[in-house]
Amino acid sequence: MKKAILTLAVCAATFNYGSAEDAWTVDSQTEWQDAIAESSNLEFADGMAAPTESTATLQSKLKSFAEKRSASSLTVSQSAVWENWQPAGNLGPANLRDAPVMLRLGPSNYWMFGRYGGAPKKKNASAKPKFVAETATLDGFDMPLKTTQFKNQFDAPGGLQPRQGGYHAWQSKDMVNWVHHGSITHKQGKWMTTAEYADGKAYFYYDFPNDQDPHVYVDDDLFDGVPGDNKGMAYYDPSHGSDCAIIRDLDGKFHLILEDWSPINAQTHAWDSPLAAHAVSPDGVSDFQALAAPVDERTKPTGKTGKYKHPHWVKENPERFKTPVAEYEIHKPEQNAYGDWAAISIGGQYYLFCDFDPAEGKTMSVGWFTSPTIDGPFKWCGNVGKGHPDPDIMFAEGQFYLATQQKVDFVSPGPWVESVEVRVGVDTNNDGEVNQWSDWSAVKETYDYVPGFAKQVAKTPASLDLSSLPDGYGFLFEVKMTDSTENVSKPILDAITLSF
Repeated sequence: MKKAILTLAVCAATFNYGSAEDAWTVDSQTEWQDAIAESSNLEFADGMAAPTESTATLQSKLKSFAEKRSASSLTVSQSAVWENWQPAGNLGPANLRDAPVMLRLGPSNYWMFGRYGGAPKKKNASAKPKFVAETATLDGFDMPLKTTQFKNQFDAPGGLQPRQGGYHAWQSKDMVNWVHHGSITHKQGKWMTTAEYADGKAYFYYDFPNDQDPHVYVDDDLFDGVPGDNKGMAYYDPSHGSDCAIIRDLDGKFHLILEDWSPINAQTHAWDSPLAAHAVSPDGVSDFQALAAPVDERTKPTGKTGKYKHPHWVKENPERFKTPVAEYEIHKPEQNAYGDWAAISIGGQYYLFCDFDPAEGKTMSVGWFTSPTIDGPFKWCGNVGKGHPDPDIMFAEGQFYLATQQKVDFVSPGPWVESVEVRVGVDTNNDGEVNQWSDWSAVKETYDYVPGFAKQVAKTPASLDLSSLPDGYGFLFEVKMTDSTENVSKPILDAITLSF
């Protein structure tokens, strides 16, 4: 792409305001159109400013006030679409099988959960000497460890306990080396879908039978290799589907996001659906109450009913399920399907990651939706990768890890896209022109842990401190953007706020 930075002259056009405002915000489509004096390589649509080339610039009009005031900061917000993903190798333990589940329990305290698998068979394996575990040490782990046949993997004492046929736990301090701590569910919990953490206890949710009714284990010791307390069914799902995600809001309430198969033949759509369900509980174990659908991408109902069969319901739980047949309402035209939900929140902006099985029959991939509240509705953002993903998402080591059951996973520095530079000019003598500028400075969002929460991530806005600027009667701002990523993301501006 052609790269050019446009240098703009100060525009004499002004807005005149009284002295009551404490911030100037450019957010809506009308506000962008009214506030911008000059721009280069920018498209203004849907209340956002999107670059059309690898570089773009803009300059606001001068905003004037009847009395002098002090500028305190300029804050830049970008689109929440979050397309800033790069492919990575297979994250986590080499022998983790089935859908990965992840929890971040604090700085340098990361966990992945999955079924325990053996090493892949190789030609001439019989000619190699049998592996013998040796004593090992690893920074950050004050327990006896043993080497394993897998690179960068170790067994702790819990990892040597008898396997229970369900999910296992691995722990890492750096997302490179992994210590196996053993079983966290019995065989009944082999369809584990999601996990949360609260007040020193892990909550492991599993479907029983597959694609039905979230059940939960509560475990206060992830190191002993013994499953915790199986609390049984946490939520009776009135539809079919489950494959739920769990996330605690900042008030501590547990939110389940589930598949709802009532509008689709899930058997022919990768066991996913255009409709999701939402339920909330005070403790994550019981008293879940149904809420409005967070995702609803249904097409037109026909009023006709269809049927499909599920291979696991009767086989795994014949006491509750006497037939493998379920009914659904037929919709037209063909529908996109989503499922195997995973959730995370960044500065109060919620994201739901999922399987994406497109209606036109293209390859499945990871898709995601976003909403400024957990109550939704959630808006479609995009997709990445190939294959049936069963994804999960975690913040660790200062970035975001998107794990799937495919060979390729993904990492991202966060929704913020580099790079954005800003400066602010001030009219100090009320002559309608800028008399002094701040220096050009790069701004970006930063992210950090929220103590006590595994899936809530704190966000520090992209902001420029203007306390060194003199008081003035008028102010304007300039922005330079450069798309420095190798993926489809670009620095799309959502809002700019100049605070006084």
